[in-house]
Amino acid sequence: MDKIQLLPDSVANQIAAGEVIQRPASVIKELVENSVDAGAKQIDVIVENAGKTSIQVVDDGMGMSVTDARLAFERHATSKIRKAEDLFSLHTMGFRGEALPSIASVAQVTLKTRREEDKVGTSLRIEGGKLVGQEVTVCPVGCNFLVENLFFNVPVRRRFLKANSTELNNIITAFQRIALVYPDIAFSLKSNGQELYNLQPTNTHRRIVDIFGMKLNPFLLPVEVETSLGKITGFVGKPEAAHKKNVHQYFFVNGRFMKHSGFHRAVQSVYDRLIPQGEQVPYFIYFTINPEDIDVNIHPTKTEIKFQDEQAVWQILAAAVKETVGKYNTITAIDFDTEDKPDIPVLDGTENIVTPRINVNPRYNPFSTDGSAEKKTEGKNVSAPMMRESSLNYDVNNVPTNWEKLYSGFDIATEKTEDEPSGKTSPATEETLLPQSVMSEDIATSRSSDHYQYKGAYILTSVDAGLMVTNQGRAHERVLYERYMKEMDSKRRASQRLLFPETVQFTIAEMMSLPAILPEMEKLGFEMTNLGGGTYAINAIPSELETVNVTRLVSDMVNSATEQDSDLGKELFSALAATMARNASITYGQVLTNEEMEQIISDLLKCENSKYTPDGKPISRIIPHDSIVSGL
Repeated sequence: MDKIQLLPDSVANQIAAGEVIQRPASVIKELVENSVDAGAKQIDVIVENAGKTSIQVVDDGMGMSVTDARLAFERHATSKIRKAEDLFSLHTMGFRGEALPSIASVAQVTLKTRREEDKVGTSLRIEGGKLVGQEVTVCPVGCNFLVENLFFNVPVRRRFLKANSTELNNIITAFQRIALVYPDIAFSLKSNGQELYNLQPTNTHRRIVDIFGMKLNPFLLPVEVETSLGKITGFVGKPEAAHKKNVHQYFFVNGRFMKHSGFHRAVQSVYDRLIPQGEQVPYFIYFTINPEDIDVNIHPTKTEIKFQDEQAVWQILAAAVKETVGKYNTITAIDFDTEDKPDIPVLDGTENIVTPRINVNPRYNPFSTDGSAEKKTEGKNVSAPMMRESSLNYDVNNVPTNWEKLYSGFDIATEKTEDEPSGKTSPATEETLLPQSVMSEDIATSRSSDHYQYKGAYILTSVDAGLMVTNQGRAHERVLYERYMKEMDSKRRASQRLLFPETVQFTIAEMMSLPAILPEMEKLGFEMTNLGGGTYAINAIPSELETVNVTRLVSDMVNSATEQDSDLGKELFSALAATMARNASITYGQVLTNEEMEQIISDLLKCENSKYTPDGKPISRIIPHDSIVSGL
């Protein structure tokens, strides 16, 4: 008996839907792109229950005839391509004819459409990929798609949908990606009757500001370059706009959003020495490339695009961004103003250069009370310390009684003996400096109470197994994090009111999450007032955060909480506590006393998880004793 059979169209469409339609945001992306291809100048998106109940996309495009409306829901029915060569000369968003049949196979779809030359329109009703009704209707020119009960016939897929806040954030992201490419088109987005966006036709710069707020406006620098390979335009952010999370970074090619890790590295390489490590800058880069030089048909969602001459485009992009950053004086320029400056002659290369030399007396005694005449050191035209005669026979036991007062506030370094190792330690990153090793369970009882700070970043502690090296910033972050988590169920923390309240502005996506986040932030000790328009006043903060950049901290906390896929609860509070601990922890280069280092190590060893930070970075490593003494 034959085993291979052709799949029914309904099953084949559901399989295709699994690749193209992953969530409500995927439906909006496909329908809005079709509206753009139809020449619409006004596109309205309306969602209920984050798209799970209904999604409606209304446009004023060219509309469809009765026959076209019916064929549009057939698989691989498209008006964009006629032969294989057309795949490499595409100027439209959609072209494969998979979107509408995929949507119709997993939802209940109602389409009302009319062309300008027709007096009446057409209404179609499709459920689970089957046509259940078709009739003549009265409707305006364009298309009106109503998608209800997404995944009603695939309950497993529906159960995998995230919380409403998460799905709505995905919808907003998909909406923003299209609105950023077509500033000449008016867009609107409503959720449960609330208007989130109402974007009017404008230019690219204004569209970016309309979507992400005026706070981004002063940090945008224009980029523009045109070569034989294509044209690159857009905007990049100033170094001071850098953030660790939720940075707005977008690439578009020929009006299509894309992801490209290589081009991302090209932009970031320009800022390597301008921003702190781990932070990124916003950018909005638009490529206009000959369609024959790119391939958009390598991914179902068409977000990955292959370039024919990718390396050349990479170099052009990096050079264009570097020129922009330098042109607008975001990098310190050389000062050629010589007024009132010392005249330094140019070296002609013929003179014999002699290294400056200082002659000193190694037996000079700065503590001597002898008032004898000072002796001059030998050396021509060289300034050197003055010596006392009595210092030639200095008695180490004859030290003035006020030496402690003289050295107060300073560490006294003991002189190294000949038996001590004299090898130099080359600069190294944490990964090379700290070999992998698991902390022993008895460190708390076997460790020394004396510590040494290395390069203002690491605490060195002697333990039975060898030398424990601890990242002081990460250790403090873990201690603060667990402290905040333990206070989660307690009453509100003590707050410190700000003399002058700070203001912070949130995006639409963040505003959707704020009602759930604010109560948790109040538990931590924050007090905020809604000023309207997405702007909040920060009136009070936890008392231990007085020296922290308040606006950036609050923005980072809301960003971290917005990214959580789960509902409210411990995970949300964990995200808030982790962000606050990261901002309140001691910084790199902060000098610590032995008592402060002892307190950090002691508190760290009492933590439930003393090995890793809240985001999974290692805190301590042990250099085994054998590794230290080997070769000595």
